[in-house]
Amino acid sequence: MEIALYIRHIDDEAKPYLATLTETLHRSGITTRQVTDGDSVDGCDFLFTIGGDGTLLSSVQFVHSSSPAAFPPILGINFGHLGFLTAAGKENAGTLVDELLQGHYTLEKRSLLEVNGGYALNEVFLHRSDAASLLRIEATVDGDYVATYAGDGVIVATPTGSTAYSLSCGGPILTPNSRCLAITPISAHTLTLRPIIVPDTATVVMRVDGAETYTLGIDSRRTTLHGSTQLTLRRAPFSINLVRTGSQSFFSAIRDKLSWGS
Repeated sequence: MEIALYIRHIDDEAKPYLATLTETLHRSGITTRQVTDGDSVDGCDFLFTIGGDGTLLSSVQFVHSSSPAAFPPILGINFGHLGFLTAAGKENAGTLVDELLQGHYTLEKRSLLEVNGGYALNEVFLHRSDAASLLRIEATVDGDYVATYAGDGVIVATPTGSTAYSLSCGGPILTPNSRCLAITPISAHTLTLRPIIVPDTATVVMRVDGAETYTLGIDSRRTTLHGSTQLTLRRAPFSINLVRTGSQSFFSAIRDKLSWGS
């Protein structure tokens, strides 16, 4: 078994936990390959992301449209804060190895958004710049005009991303196996513009005409745009797998990490 380790940054206090994890893997006869941005993870049995949700989201860059089936399941180990997507905390990193070797895990399929040749696990959004009073975004679904959103911006979220930025803007929570997308306005100027749910078979187009400067967000990546642009978003023709260990589930994660009670 070979496991790819993707690490962006960890604090000095967390480094002993990482050392324990790698030592446990090697003692169990598992080889590791540390990968950085631009590397390939093809041929690995699992991809461990070491960090928080941002690190896990960034690992989607390793997906290649030419060989999506070769992309290994992702197991996130939380070396950060909330870690909603991650499967375990750094304190439990050593026990993960036993669970994997014994087959005590499940795989959750997660859909991706395809936009302009890239992929997003959580969301794609457009947001006004600090200097702009508001941003006007025209949205269509399968060619049918929905509305022109005037405000801070618009988010298109996958079920995975429904518990992230979209949720903080009043969007709904979607279970991972929901076959839909959430379109959530950000501080809409018109109060009746509310989040809507569309099937993930739909093609969503967002168009901005003539704005000076604004931001395109694809998960944790940010790009500054100028002038007019058009984004075409659709579900990618493949999914990725997240590893869940023990009795962990989507609803247990909500209860534990969003404080939904016992």
